[in-house]
Amino acid sequence: MLSKEIQLEVNKGAMLPLMEEFYTIQGEGYHTGTAAYFIRIGGCDVGCHWCDVKESWNAELHPPTSIDLIVKNASTYADTVVITGGEPLTWDMTLLTQQLKNENLKVHIETSGAYPLSGTWDWICLSPKKNKLPTQTVYDNADELKVIIYNKHDFIFAEEQAELVNDNAILFLQPEWSKKEEMTPLIVDYVMNNPKWRVSLQTHKYLNIP
Repeated sequence: MLSKEIQLEVNKGAMLPLMEEFYTIQGEGYHTGTAAYFIRIGGCDVGCHWCDVKESWNAELHPPTSIDLIVKNASTYADTVVITGGEPLTWDMTLLTQQLKNENLKVHIETSGAYPLSGTWDWICLSPKKNKLPTQTVYDNADELKVIIYNKHDFIFAEEQAELVNDNAILFLQPEWSKKEEMTPLIVDYVMNNPKWRVSLQTHKYLNIP
């Protein structure tokens, strides 16, 4: 159990359950191939069965960490920071993003959109999930829609989500890693027949980097 003082700091976003932080190459979506400092925040109740970071789900496993320390670490590496999870919008992102912006960093988020948008962002990557759909604030502000393709029905879900997201969002289809051999050819064919979409691959896994 957290002390009352620490819980208050977490509630206002001055401390966050930090799972890990690392400097690497962005492997997915619009910014593939660019250097970025990743901040993975613990806590997620979306429950994707194919999630590759299930250890992030229980926020209690990850110690509340001062955002001052998180920002200090991030500012020594790249000019771009990616906030991911878990589901980072479980928490109030206002103070963290303000401090990162004060350091002149570009601030990106990867989110399922399951909670209302908080924080100030240079890029919002929305990756919606069927079992907890995005809030309207995330649909309205997403720069990028990235739909994970695990089976053929996910193409229908992708089109449903493309109708809901704002007109400026760039559309990506990405094979779920364990089904990549089966789904990648279907995605390639689908994008060729529906060129509003682009292909995203988890290139960091091919490169064997975080």
